[in-house]
Amino acid sequence: MPRTRHPWPPADDALMRAEYGRTPTRELAARIGVTPGAINQRAKKLGLDAGRIVWTPDRIAQLRGLYATHSAQECADLMGLTYKQVVHGVKRAGLRKSREWKIARMREAHQRGTAGGTQTRFAAGHATWNAGVTGLDIGGKQTRFQPGQRSGRAMQLWRPIGSESIDAYGYPVRKVSDTGHKPTDWRWIHHLVWEAAGREIPPGHALTFRDGDKRNATLDNLELLSRAELMARNTVHRYPEHIVKAVQAFGVLNRQINRRTRAAQPEDTHP
Repeated sequence: MPRTRHPWPPADDALMRAEYGRTPTRELAARIGVTPGAINQRAKKLGLDAGRIVWTPDRIAQLRGLYATHSAQECADLMGLTYKQVVHGVKRAGLRKSREWKIARMREAHQRGTAGGTQTRFAAGHATWNAGVTGLDIGGKQTRFQPGQRSGRAMQLWRPIGSESIDAYGYPVRKVSDTGHKPTDWRWIHHLVWEAAGREIPPGHALTFRDGDKRNATLDNLELLSRAELMARNTVHRYPEHIVKAVQAFGVLNRQINRRTRAAQPEDTHP
């Protein structure tokens, strides 16, 4: 009858370290003459578990000799270990595969036709399951978005054709269509007024406001200018020389203030 208490001589501890996790617990208990529970308790005291082994110098030397010419799985088979146990031993010993070994294995894989995912590629002449099928419908009609359907935030933001608003640049805009494409649906009102009078805006030209008021989109307040004319009108150099110098000095002062402000701010630190 197995003993529940055992003095655990050094020979049994050595057997535990060599076989625990590789030999079934019941079989190991029978060999030592104790209960399976005693085996597990002793393994815990020795710091062993079913997925770990003790990498003694002799075992590491054996792994080092095999790993130079064998894969991790081949080493596991030859040493009677699992793949994960060998990987752990490889990391523990700091082993690396040589470039020559990798090249040789890749060459063998190419010769067998198993390299680079060749086993999972579509073969020449392969017929897919949906070949020749058009308009495939696999269900879900009840939960699809229907054409023109709006819900949630989109419904809150929707406006009917003819609605007017102010864009991000301060220009009044009017909704002229409902395609869902904002640049197409919303147009500047001063452009609409200009075009309604039968006039065009040629490429390289801009429509401006004579009085500078973007909200005053009457036809007599609109003026068509070329980009060159618009740049000349907006440039600072159209002012007297003393004003130009003052504006430039103001810009220099602002840049110096911004540079010193950024330099005085603490750098971001990441934990």
